[in-house]
Amino acid sequence: MNKSDAQAYVQRWEAVAEIERQERKAPSVADNWRQLNAIRHRARRLGITRQDDDGEMELFLLWGRLRAEYATRQIE
Repeated sequence: MNKSDAQAYVQRWEAVAEIERQERKAPSVADNWRQLNAIRHRARRLGITRQDDDGEMELFLLWGRLRAEYATRQIE
């Protein structure tokens, strides 16, 4: 093993260590569930409900149109 091979080896393991650090900082699935449940309970206490049709599809379509328009303006 020469010097450049050794440096590449060390750099790969440093990259692995960085990814592991980022994964440890990310919230766990259990934390995400607790947070989601807390939001849901708070919404219920405040009387915020989705009802049958809250216009969700219209919002998705609006965001799609806005994103497409933004993308075309960025290309020009």
